[in-house]
This record gives sequence, structure tokens and C-alpha cells, in this order.
Amino acid sequence: MNYSNAQITFILFVGVTLVLTCASTIGFMLKQKIKHQPHAVIDNLNARINAWWAMVVILFAAIFIGRTGIIVLFAIISFFALREFITLLPTRRGDYFALLMAFYFVLPFQYYLIYIDWYGLYSIFIPLYAFLLIPIGILKQEDTTYFLERTAKIQWGLMIAICCISYVPALLNLTVKNFHGANIWLLIWLVLVVQISDVLQYICGKLFGKTKVAPNLSPSKTLEGLLGGVALAILIGVLARGLTPFSLWQSLVIAFIVCMFGFFGGLVMSAIKRDRGVKDWGHLIQGHGGMLDRMDSICFAAPIYFHILRYWWGGS
Repeated sequence: MNYSNAQITFILFVGVTLVLTCASTIGFMLKQKIKHQPHAVIDNLNARINAWWAMVVILFAAIFIGRTGIIVLFAIISFFALREFITLLPTRRGDYFALLMAFYFVLPFQYYLIYIDWYGLYSIFIPLYAFLLIPIGILKQEDTTYFLERTAKIQWGLMIAICCISYVPALLNLTVKNFHGANIWLLIWLVLVVQISDVLQYICGKLFGKTKVAPNLSPSKTLEGLLGGVALAILIGVLARGLTPFSLWQSLVIAFIVCMFGFFGGLVMSAIKRDRGVKDWGHLIQGHGGMLDRMDSICFAAPIYFHILRYWWGGS
């Protein structure tokens, strides 16, 4: 039976809603069981579930609006992510002009390039041209104190918060061989697999975790949680391969790749937080910390997934 793009999107929305409803019910029952007494794990779980409700509604609203809505949504996500990144790291007066360039030129121009589908430029605009513009902008005040560190901080923020995240809506521009579905399904598959992996790593870690993977970087991450979460996320990726052009084995391998890049992305971002002595990037999303706390895995997985599709499936 062939389904239209709208029908597939509706089915996914209903499926996600049912899953979240079950999760909310479980969270409510657990809270009832302890008679609404404070409990760190249960309270954190319920906060995460409530945050997921809000994020899913926003995501599907953008999907129903269409391609422009999704590009605007991720541009807003990049704005908040960049703000969190810059806020966490100290700046000097001499950085202000470069920061204005980052927020009000580099960010909108990158997403404009995504909108007009100029791959040849949006793929190099930040790692080449913006990387050259930022130190030039910092020169304006002739402040040489920690010049290299200040430049690298803003450049890294642009790379993570704008360039990497922008590859998510860029999936809508691909032309993929032997794939007749809507490109939004490719985006949904990526977000589903990577975010489910994060959630299941957390749950498996709480249930079975004993062996710390990187205790100094992320004390909550365990080997048991990693193996269980990634394995289950791969299973979900394989079951959802109908959203993609992937065969069973291709979906298994690609799900493994994006899950692992997502995991290491989380560790890299945790290393930056530990360097700054904080637990979360911010408090924008209740139960999830800041925007970057939710997008850290996607930041590392999205460019890899995009280019796997573009080069191996003949996208253009």
C-alpha cells in the first residue's frame, strides 16, 4: 500500500504521540508510587518527557508548515545554540563586532544559502569565509589579549551551532537515487535515531549502568547504557528504514555511524562544559538544560549523515 507524504507524516505524529503518552503515563504512575515525594531520577524523567512534548509539537508544526518552516525553525535553534555557546565562554570588548557578524550576518546568510540550495557555498561558507572574517572583525578594537583563544572560540561556536546544525534542514535539498518519498522522512529518521539513542542510553544507564565510559567528562554515561541505547536505537533505525532508501544492512550500518558520532559529539560538548565548570549549557528547556544539551549529538551526526546520502546515494 502506498501512502502520501501527508499520510506518512500523520502516522509518524500519531506514533510519537502514543509513545509520549505511554511515557507520560509511566512517569505519572512512578510519581504516584512514591506519593509525589521528591525523587531526582523520576523528577528528571518527567521533566524530560514534558520537554519532549513541547519539542515534538514544535517540530511537527514546522513540518506541516513546510520546507520554509523547517529552515526557519533550525535557524532559530542555531541562534539559541550560538547564544549559549558564546555566553558560557568569556568575551572581551574587542569581540563585539565579530559577534555581531556571527549572529546577524553569518547565521542568516548560512540559512539563506540552505534556502536557495547553494551547496557549493553553504558547505564552505563558515569553515572558510567566516573563519577568515571573524579574526578580521576582532582586529577592529586592536585588542591582542588572548587573541587566538578568542578567535578560536567564536569560530568553534559558528561551526557547531550554525554550520553543523544547518545540515539538518539541508537534507530537504537532496536528490536521492531510488528514493521516492519526501525528504522530510530522511530528516525524521536522523532525528529519531539519534535522539532515541540519547534517551535509551540514559534509561539503560540508569537501569543497568555500572561501568563509567568517561567519568571525568560525563559521569552519567556508562558502557552498559551506551551499548544498550545504541543497540536499541539501531533496531529502531532498521525498523524505520521505510522512511529512507536504505536496505536492512545499510540502515543498520548508518544508524550505528550516526549513533556513535552522536555519542562522541555529546562527550566533546561535555568536555567544553567541564572546562567551564558547568553541568548544562543553559536552562532554556526544562529537564534538558539548554538548546545545545539537546542538539549536541545532532551537531556531530547531521553533517556525516548528510554527506553519506549525498555522495553514496547520488544526491545533488
